[in-house]
Amino acid sequence: MDELTALGLKGVNDGSVAPERLTFDDDGRIPNTRLATLLFRSSGLHESLDREAIAERFSALFTANGWTPSWRGGVYDYHHYHSTAHEAFGALSGWGRLRLGGESGQDVEIHAGDSLVLPAGTGHCSLEASDDFLLLAAYPADQTDLDLLRADPAEHDAAVARIRRVSRPARDPLGNPIERWWE
Repeated sequence: MDELTALGLKGVNDGSVAPERLTFDDDGRIPNTRLATLLFRSSGLHESLDREAIAERFSALFTANGWTPSWRGGVYDYHHYHSTAHEAFGALSGWGRLRLGGESGQDVEIHAGDSLVLPAGTGHCSLEASDDFLLLAAYPADQTDLDLLRADPAEHDAAVARIRRVSRPARDPLGNPIERWWE
């Protein structure tokens, strides 16, 4: 069984399910971006998969599409963003409620099997999570120098300049051409 099917992310055609696309305005503290945050919702994990098998599936899928798996963990409970890289998550277990886009952004809940892609500059923080909530994070192969910035107006303009220089990967971490979602 292929990774997309096992993770409940297989679309009607050969690609993945279509993502929810969310955009956020620059609030002067968190730059955000005109590129959409992508939330791919799983229709349900294959019953044979435990957390390690889910991690192996996401890792193989991300790697095959040019996104390098980096770490496992949760999301910080303060608003932050990255100005030097796009970030992808594969939810390995549990659930988490995140606020995306900064303090006045949007709350989203993600569950095991879901995948989230945050374009460089997109604010995010954890609001609440189950005890077993665990993510696998990945970054485009050419974006290994990761920074972590808090919502700080003093850093804003320099961060915006760095965000403009971040390259777009050819594919999203699930294998779709990125221009399908990022116009």
